[in-house]
Parts: sequence; C-alpha cells; structure tokens
Amino acid sequence: MRGDGTGLGERDWRSMRRSLRRLVVLASIFALLGATVPVASAGPASCERRNNNTIQKLLECVDVEGVREHQAAFQAIADANDGTRASGTNGYDQSAEYVAERMEAAGYDVTIQPFDFVRFTEVTPAILEQVNPPGGPIPNIVMSYSGSGDVTAPVTVVANLGCDATDFPATTTGTIALISRGTCPFAQKATNAFNAQAIGVVIYNNIAGDLNGTLGSTFALDIGVTGITQEEGLRLADLADNEGGLELRLVTDTLREPGTTSNVLAEKVGKNTDNVVMVGAHLDSVPEGPGINDNGSGSGALLEVAEQMAKVKPQNTLRFAWWGAEEASLVGSTLYVNTLSDEEFAKIALYLNFDMVGSPNHVFFIYDGDDSDAEGAGPGPAGSDLIEQKFEEFFESRDIPFKGTDFSGRSDYQAFILNGIPAGGLFTGAEGIKTAEEAAVPEWGGVAGEQYDQCYHAVCDTFENVNLFALDTNSDAIAYATLSYAMNTEEINGVPGKGNFKPGKQEIAPAA
Repeated sequence: MRGDGTGLGERDWRSMRRSLRRLVVLASIFALLGATVPVASAGPASCERRNNNTIQKLLECVDVEGVREHQAAFQAIADANDGTRASGTNGYDQSAEYVAERMEAAGYDVTIQPFDFVRFTEVTPAILEQVNPPGGPIPNIVMSYSGSGDVTAPVTVVANLGCDATDFPATTTGTIALISRGTCPFAQKATNAFNAQAIGVVIYNNIAGDLNGTLGSTFALDIGVTGITQEEGLRLADLADNEGGLELRLVTDTLREPGTTSNVLAEKVGKNTDNVVMVGAHLDSVPEGPGINDNGSGSGALLEVAEQMAKVKPQNTLRFAWWGAEEASLVGSTLYVNTLSDEEFAKIALYLNFDMVGSPNHVFFIYDGDDSDAEGAGPGPAGSDLIEQKFEEFFESRDIPFKGTDFSGRSDYQAFILNGIPAGGLFTGAEGIKTAEEAAVPEWGGVAGEQYDQCYHAVCDTFENVNLFALDTNSDAIAYATLSYAMNTEEINGVPGKGNFKPGKQEIAPAA
C-alpha cells in the first residue's frame, strides 16, 4: 500500500499513468485525423477478421489511413514531450511503449532490448562567422557529437577530402580546417584534423543543399565540428586561398552524456523456425523535432503491415524491428546484430529496411543491391540483387517509375550487410536535391532544386510533412515484399517455401 493511504500499488499507478497517456494520445490522433488528413478510403470491413495470407488480400487491407493513425500517435507523443522522440527521452520511451502494446495486441511475441548509448544535445545553436575579411554570420548545422569550443583562427583548406593524415599540412596547427564532404566518414576527417592540431573543423557539402551530419556516438574529441553548404564552402575556400587569407570564428556548445534506450522486436514464429525474415525501421527522431517522416513513415508503415498480417501463419519466422538510437549513428541495430549468437545469426535469411518512405518532394528509390548504378559503395551481399528485383516487380506492376539508391551506410541495413546478410529496402530521399529530370516524372513531380525533404532533421518534420501518395504506395510495396519473403526465401538462400510465393507466381493487386 502507498503511504498516502490510497491503497494503490506502484503497478496500479503505472497502469493509470499509461491509461492517461493513451487518452491524451488518442485525443490528439482524432484531432489530427479528423481535421487535416485527406486519405484514401479504408479497406474492407472484413480486414479485422480475415487471414491476409495472399498478396491481393493483404494489399486490400494495408491502408494509408492505418499508417497515418500511427504517425498521429507519434506526433501526439512528441507534442507531449517537448516536441521530440529522440532516443533517451520520454518521447522515445513512449513511442516504444506504443509500438510494443500495438504489437502485443496483434498477437506478436514482443521483446524490449534495452541498451546504453551516448546522448547528444546542442545546448545553444552553433555560430560560424567570417571575421576577416569581414563577412558576418554563415548558416551552419553543428555535427552531432561535436565537441564544444569558442575559437577564432585562420583557415586551412584541406586537400584530398581530409581522409588521410597526410592531407593536412604542418600549417594546420592552430587553424580551423575547411574540408569537403566525401569518401570517408565525417568523424575520420575531424579526427585527422584534431591530430593535426586544428582547433576547429568546418565540413562543406559536395552536393547542393545543407549538410546535416553526425560524427557518431563514439566520437569524443574536444573540438567543434560543423557543416555548411557546398556553395559556402567553395566561397570560403576561394577566400582562404587569396592573399590575406581568411579568418573565421566557430562557437559550438554541446553536451555528450550517458543515456539508455531500447529496440522493440516483435516476432511471429513460422513453420520454419530456422529461417528468419527480418523487417526493420528506426523509431527515434532527432532531438530537434518529432520525426514524422524520419522515421515515423517507416515505423508507421511497418506497424500497419504487421497488424494486417496478424492472422497470417508464415512459412518462415517473421521478425519486425523498431530500432533505437539510429540517429546516434545506428547504435541499436548494430548492437542487435553484434550481440546475436552464431546460431541465431545463421538463421537470418535477409533484412528489409524502411527509413523515410513518405518524403514530401519524393522519388521512389530502391536500394541498389546489384550496384547496377555503379555509384558509391559496391553491391550488397549475395541475394541483395534479388531483393531489389522484388521491389522492382511491385513498382512495375503499378506502372510507377523507380530509381536506384546506394547502400551509403546511413541507415540500419549497414550492420546486416557488413556481416554478409542480404538486404534491401525503400527510400524517398532526405537532404538530397531533386533534379529537373526527376521532377519531370509525373509519378514523382515535386520541385526541382529543392531537398527531397526540406524538413529533414528539423522541427518542421511533423504530421504535415508527408506525401500521402508516396507513403501509400510504399506501404503496399513493404507489404508485398514482407509477405512474399515470410512465405518463401528460396531464391535468396535455397530454403524451400510455399510454391505459390515463388517469383513470378504472384499477382499484385492494382492500387485502389
């Protein structure tokens, strides 16, 4: 009994607090859905009762309204928690609780995997100023996990992208290093600059648009690091190379501290317990905003697909994952893969990843498993090419154009492909700039010269920051691939599955 004489135990109080939070979330969901969301009509009334064990039945039931319900819940949670769902915050913990409760209600076996990580906070906005020749403030975005400092110094323009210690001349000592993005991680560039005794680092983009990067949660050096646009970077490099040089002031005010967060895993055991199909999306936002496209879109779509597959009896074991601390440099998914036993690791047939699938200025990107685009990193592990083809089948069936995108290492597929597990997935673009050619494609449209998501990693990544056509289409594509592989992975790893789910045997329902 509590000392206040109410007779309620701690478990009762926790239950009451959860119920109150649910009421607040539900009220916000109804307000959002009722007032602002033009969505397609819901699926058949029988969806709640039937076994969606064919592609056609599942696609009839997977609906953008269901995804938007989950996004509204994430928005309501962020609204109640200082506008964020970042790992290590109450906003994230309540998001994880929401996912776990929905999956438990749908009959899945749910596991919460807690882990420690390093939280990053920008205490006050970074300042970058052109001091000499006078030029005033320069727009910049501090790199996540940057150190703190207030320095004014000449600028050294670093050759060859700063990926090697020899790129930094002896004159780097006591200066601010100006480095182009490209080839190696930001942390490698910053570490090389620190070792060359630079007192600050400015990294400029190698494409148009802002540079919003992370040094990773293992970066602990006491040096300020910020990002600027390519245009600004080239302008500053030109000034620095002129007679008289360039002097900048860089102020970063940050906090790196221990935190705890979690992954949410939900499993449906199949007839073949030794063949596991994994489907994942990161659940956390950045500290700056609620993260409803990044990545409430992938997280919400996974929830909708999982709920509509609740009565399916899969041939293979199906495991959904909502990753924590992705924005802290893929911590949750990396920890998961690295802590699997050899026996459990060997069971994973493939991994599908969905990170940002409703970008407002979207392109339908499919991860380039076979490296047919010959850009960036090479192909994924054997079988990744077939996963790419699986998604291509879906888009071709809808007469919707698609485009390859590189395995750049920026999302949760990374730990899987580094360990040889075939992977694939969908993406609609982040801070990249839409080309005129892309905007001319009718099914993509949008605005050339602008970011795919102008609210990427920003406070405006809200419930309104979503393209419903992209989200609806990709939700169906996710359902198609997930059910297909839940029933048959023979083309990937030779494990026999249901014959009617072999490649070329499935009919894909047209869009409603």
